[in-house]
Amino acid sequence: MAAKITVANNGPLLVSGEFELLDAEGRAFGLAGRANIALCRCGHSQNKPFCDGSHKTNGFQSVVEARELPPQKPKA
Repeated sequence: MAAKITVANNGPLLVSGEFELLDAEGRAFGLAGRANIALCRCGHSQNKPFCDGSHKTNGFQSVVEARELPPQKPKA
């Protein structure tokens, strides 16, 4: 199963399936076999990039509905 990312209203990005999470240097996070994780969107987690529930106490609000992106501009 390919990875699936779900944007939780007023909450994190929920990632499930087969995936690898890398830092900016390309090093993999050790996920201890987890097939489901939550990534912080509010910026207040003390365990970034993972969600620690801080969005619940910081008033984070973001409701996102699926939409079509415009076509990519051709590269020069």
